[in-house]
Amino acid sequence: MQTRPFGPLEPVSALTLGGGGLGQVWGATTRGEAVATVHEAIAGGITLLDMAPSYGRDGEAERVIGEAFAGRLPRGVRVTTKHVLGSPPAGEVYQRLSDSLDGSLARMRLNRVDLFILHGMIDAAAEEGATTRTNSGLFREAVVPAFERLTSEGRIGAWGITGVGFPSAILDVLEHGPRPAVVQCIANVLDSPGGMKRFDEAARPREIIAAAVRNGVAVMGIRAVAAGSLTSAIDRELPPGAPEVIDFERAAPFRAIAAELGVSPAFLAHQYALSMDGISTVVLGVKNREELRECLAAEAAGALSPEVIQRIDQALG
Repeated sequence: MQTRPFGPLEPVSALTLGGGGLGQVWGATTRGEAVATVHEAIAGGITLLDMAPSYGRDGEAERVIGEAFAGRLPRGVRVTTKHVLGSPPAGEVYQRLSDSLDGSLARMRLNRVDLFILHGMIDAAAEEGATTRTNSGLFREAVVPAFERLTSEGRIGAWGITGVGFPSAILDVLEHGPRPAVVQCIANVLDSPGGMKRFDEAARPREIIAAAVRNGVAVMGIRAVAAGSLTSAIDRELPPGAPEVIDFERAAPFRAIAAELGVSPAFLAHQYALSMDGISTVVLGVKNREELRECLAAEAAGALSPEVIQRIDQALG
């Protein structure tokens, strides 16, 4: 598998195995199948595992990693985890991050992670007590120093942010700092965060990616299949009018192009995300080996031609 630069960190595989599928966020699987999927991903050349406590009941995705490797990661394989901090009092920030990290490490049977990501929105207007939104001032005054302390303690290798939230706040961090090593950004043909859009601004993911690249911040592309909207069929029940249902309907021309090219929509969606400028690695949401194999094949097929990309963009524009 191709490897790509990853900011100040070592190069990583073009694909990252995400924890959402392993934790059954994207449909049912079994612990055994999830563990087998992890092993096959590593055998296929994937070197980065992207986890979080919220991926599954009781940190299921992290427990899968613990069972898969029993505390001994294969050489060259690295792991991330995350924490939804919100906006607690500044004096509580370090302890909350530290406690969450300890829980993740215990579930994964590790003594450190390579990357610890602020999992939630950065919001200039967030008030103290917000549960999912971290105030921009708090981020600079307390969150970044806490991350730096965890780094100096040797418990994390670097820190990052989730770039899905108020674009103005994310762009301010990327342009003016303190800058993370890594930002996770929406990377799909629809430029859609789907149900993750809980803010009034336009999402502007390509602006965020460009700002990250301009400032030396590595980009992890997420939502390549737009939470199922860029597949043949959404494989979980959603209410009418859900963002993913609307995106699925919007993506009808994309599915037609995939059919003409003789590939599945999911295959083409991953090829597209891998072909986007500035993406270091694309995070997969697969829940079993069958889905994983399709993604590995999409990466092996190489980048899409400019002509195909233009055709897709025009069809969905």
